[in-house]
This record gives sequence, C-alpha cells and structure tokens, in this order.
Amino acid sequence: MHLVDSHSHLDFSEFDHDRPQAISRAIEAGVTDIIVSSTVASRWQNVKNVILENPSCCHAAYGLHPMFMEQHGQSDLNALKIWLENNDAVAVGEIGLDFFITDQDQDSKNAQIELFVAQLQIATDFDLPVIIHARKSLDIVLKYLRKFPDLRGSIHSFSGSEQQAKQLIDLGFYLGFGGPVTYNRATRLRKIIVKLPLDALLLETDSPDQPDALHHAQRNEPAYLVNIATEIAHLRGIELSELASATSENAKKLFNIQDE
Repeated sequence: MHLVDSHSHLDFSEFDHDRPQAISRAIEAGVTDIIVSSTVASRWQNVKNVILENPSCCHAAYGLHPMFMEQHGQSDLNALKIWLENNDAVAVGEIGLDFFITDQDQDSKNAQIELFVAQLQIATDFDLPVIIHARKSLDIVLKYLRKFPDLRGSIHSFSGSEQQAKQLIDLGFYLGFGGPVTYNRATRLRKIIVKLPLDALLLETDSPDQPDALHHAQRNEPAYLVNIATEIAHLRGIELSELASATSENAKKLFNIQDE
C-alpha cells in the first residue's frame, strides 16, 4: 500500500525533537510521499531543509498563508518569485483566505484577497498547482479561481458543502480530507465524502495539527494518514487498497510526483 500525505507542516517546531523518526514511522506505515507546505517567507528555508534531508519522500510547497498576515512584508511576493526561480517546488502553498478569524474588518479581508490573487498569478506564471486554505471563504475563493481557468490545485481540509465541492471539482480542483472526517460528530462531512468522485479526493494530515479521532488532542504526524484512509474507505464501502491507489494517483498527478 502506498499513501500520499498531500498536506503537512513537517518543518514546524513540534517535530524538531524527532523529525527523522516521524518520517521513518510514516514510511513504515506506507506513506511514500509527503507534501510540506509553507506558511511564511522566513520559514521557506526550514521547509527546504526538510526536503534536502528527505529527498525521496518529501516535496516542498512555498507560499504565504492567510493566517499570518502580520508576518508578511511588502517584498514577500517578489521574494516568492525569486525563491521559486531558484528552488524546486511541487506547488504554491499554503495560500488562501481565512475569514474565520474574529475581529476582521473589510480592509483586513481585502488585504488577504489581494495577497491570494497575487499568488494565484504567481502559480499561473510558474505553471504550478496551488494548495488553498479556505475557512468561511469558499464562495470568495471560487470567485477568484474562476478568473484563473488554467490553474489547478487542491483545497486543503475541505469543509464546504456538496454544491461547493462539485463547483471546485468542475474547475479541476482536488479536495483534501484529513483528521476531521474520522470523528463521528462530523456527520455532514462524512456524508459528503461518500458522494464525491474518487478521482477528486486527496488524503492529508495537516500535521502537527488536526489529529484523527484515535489521536485526539495529540500531536499529529504523517504516519497517522493510514487511520484517515481506513476511515474513508470504510465510509465509502471500498477496500483500503482501492482508496490508497486512487488518492495516491490523484496526488502524484496533481503535484507531478514521479515514482522512484
């Protein structure tokens, strides 16, 4: 069995004490590839270091995350272009919109939108897919994705409606599902994932965040992807091997990952 973790943050400090061991556990669990997404420009080198130390299984995505607006500088967009010109990447990410954050005025939302659209353009210019964070903002995200018809990518930790899911799939986007779908209380999400086409699904951990139900309140890690895959296969009534094969193929196609 081969699984692809389409979204993780292995560069985060939560892994500083056991990163090599966490990656080894993932490989032993059947996770052959891990996408490491960025958050802020000051951590791009940290992401690159993870990739350099684990070139056979880890792949980098570079971008500016909407939850860290106060850490993004005026020059970061140009810096992203320069970084992508000089460093290998499988995607531009993690980018997007987060309107879940409280106490946001319209100017703050507009600043997020401006940053988001600029990175969509950068991804288009570099012919790279995007990894999108969208909380309480999917309709706005859809609005701007329609302005970039040639763009492809994934919606990380999808939590929208079935209608929104279909609209995104029609635009050629994949939908990422992780720990939240393993909780029995996530009834709406669990119903949606049964209805979606298998060729539109990605698996992810978002580690160290969003642990599955078996690891509630613990640090998440890529090895736990097998629990997410097992639960989704159970919900869909298919063999784990079928789900693993389809979602891994989806991820490799999207991120242009070549088999070793």
